[in-house]
Amino acid sequence: MIERTDKSGYDIIGDIHGHADELESLLVKMGYTLADGCYRHSTRKVIFLGDFIDRGPNQSGVLTIVMPMVRQGAAMAVMGNHEFNALAFHTEDPSDPGTWLRLRSKKNLKQHEAFLAEYLGNDKKRDLEEILKFFYTLPLWIELDGLRVIHAAWDPASMEVIRSALDGKNLLTRDLLVEASRKETDEYEAVEILLKGVEHELPAGLSHTDKDGTIRTRVRPWFFEHVPETMRDIIVHPHLFDEEILSSPVSKEILRGYGESEPPVFVGHYWMKKGENEHPARLRDNVACLDYSVAQGGDLVAYRWSGEQILNNENFIY
Repeated sequence: MIERTDKSGYDIIGDIHGHADELESLLVKMGYTLADGCYRHSTRKVIFLGDFIDRGPNQSGVLTIVMPMVRQGAAMAVMGNHEFNALAFHTEDPSDPGTWLRLRSKKNLKQHEAFLAEYLGNDKKRDLEEILKFFYTLPLWIELDGLRVIHAAWDPASMEVIRSALDGKNLLTRDLLVEASRKETDEYEAVEILLKGVEHELPAGLSHTDKDGTIRTRVRPWFFEHVPETMRDIIVHPHLFDEEILSSPVSKEILRGYGESEPPVFVGHYWMKKGENEHPARLRDNVACLDYSVAQGGDLVAYRWSGEQILNNENFIY
């Protein structure tokens, strides 16, 4: 169902990752004021793109700002892959009691350690339970009249795979969490695409090292491209890859495409970078990424949307 938009507009905010000070500064810069524990604007609302947690120095500070805004109607939010991961990390596998839906490996523990440092322990059990319940209230995507919001990739085929398993307005259920945590299922592949983006398997023998030092044989292309010739045309952050990867052919089955006449869609997730004195910018007339790597010393970025169907670079604020 497509909901009607607020005629006054929305301020869409990218991945926060525990950076409460930057979030507070951005809200104040955009004219939001704190009253009775909730930041509000007289005419506008926020839409958060998810990934509130992990990596940064103040997980609880971010959630103390975000949760009242969402619960009191001053903001909306979608789920990020880090909220999904947290639910799986803290949920026992019903088919294997004593184990968890998300493997507690060294890699996964490292990714989640900032959150665990604040919320692990008997004295924090009630806080953790409240936060996990809040994560279940975050839809996987939001579609408004003239506006679409999702954490990583707008992909109708993946949405259709899980639609019947969702609860209410695109909400994750415990049953879907279980199925989407099992790598052999269609649900797993669908949620991976929606919350992490499309993946492309590199030709045999090729690999790269990601931002966390993990060696990978897959790369992420932008979901919205239609007719690329090589990976250079669609790969996210092409400057990070060597010529052999950039010149490799594109498998047509990975191409999703996003029509130029479709409503504007906003995503986070992709760790964009802007150079010194540069300004955040749209990826296409109707596509924008708002994750500008605040967790790696970058900026927390928002877009002030007021109904325009062609996005304007002057509406980015950080």
